[in-house]
Amino acid sequence: MPRVKRGLSGLSLVVGVNKPAGMSSHDVVNRCRSIFGERRVGHTGTLDPMATGVLPICVGPATRLGAYLTGHDKRYRVSIAFGAGTDTDDAAGTVVRTGEVPDRVLDPEFAAAFVASLVGRRKQMPPAYSAIKVNGKKSCEAARAGNIIDLAPRDIEVYDARLLGVHEGDGEELPSWDVSFEVSKGTYIRTLCHDLGQALGCGGCMAALRRTEASNFRIDEAVTLEDVQREGEALLRPTDSLFRQYPAYTIPSTEQERKCLCGNPLRAKFPDGLYRVYGRDGAFLALSEAKDGTLTSKRNFFSV
Repeated sequence: MPRVKRGLSGLSLVVGVNKPAGMSSHDVVNRCRSIFGERRVGHTGTLDPMATGVLPICVGPATRLGAYLTGHDKRYRVSIAFGAGTDTDDAAGTVVRTGEVPDRVLDPEFAAAFVASLVGRRKQMPPAYSAIKVNGKKSCEAARAGNIIDLAPRDIEVYDARLLGVHEGDGEELPSWDVSFEVSKGTYIRTLCHDLGQALGCGGCMAALRRTEASNFRIDEAVTLEDVQREGEALLRPTDSLFRQYPAYTIPSTEQERKCLCGNPLRAKFPDGLYRVYGRDGAFLALSEAKDGTLTSKRNFFSV
C-alpha cells in the first residue's frame, strides 16, 4: 500500500462510488485514500455494510463540503420481508419475532395503496443499532454490549413511496415487497420496514437496500471501486457539480475575488440563499450565502 499523504495530492474533487455489499462506508474511504494518496478523504452519508449503491466520496479540500451534503434528500430501493422481525430491523440481525403474513400483503392493489399512504411527515424513532451518539457513545456499540440507549424520535418526511413489486416467497424465502422511497435526511429505511411489519401485524425487516441517489449523484453515474482503482483521477468530478441546485454567481472584479477568498463579505443584490461563486476565469471559488444584501463565503475551495 502506498504511503498516504495529507494535503499533498493537489486534488479537490468528488466521485460517486457504487458501494458493494459487505464493505462499510469507512472501508470505502480507506480504499480511496490509498488510491489517491490523500489522507483527506470522506463520505457524505453512511451506508450499512449490507447496503449497496451511491456513496459520494470527497477528496482533498472537497471534504469541507460534508456539512452541506449530508442533509440532502436521498432515494432508495428496498426489499421488505414480512413474517419476521429482527433486533437490528434488517436481515443481518437475529430474528426476535415472527408472525403469520396476512393474505392481503400479497395483493398488489392493497400493497400499492399501503405504500403510498407512507408519504408525508412523521416522527420516527431511530433504531437502537444506529450510529447516533448519546453522551459520546454510539447507540449501536451500546446495543451490541447489551445496553439500550434511549433515543429521541426525529421529524422525517417521506416525499415519495412507490410499490415496485410483490413476491410471494417460497417457504425458505419470506413474502416481500420491493419499494422505492425518496426521503428527507435522517430517515432510517429499516425503521420504515419495521414499522410496516408492525402495522400489518406480522413483523417485517429490511431484506436488501440500494441507495439510488444522494448528494446529486445518481446510481447510473456511480462507479465501482475497481473503476476508481483503474482510472483514478479521470473519474473525479469538479467540486461544484455537487451544488447544481444552487444558482451561479460570477464575481466581476479582481478586488472582489480577493475579498471572497479572504472570507470577507460582498454586497449582494440578489435573493437570499446559497450560491456557487466563480472567479472571472471560471474557477469555482466558494459556496456562499446571500442574506440581507450581503454575500458571505461558507466554504472556500480555490485558495487552499
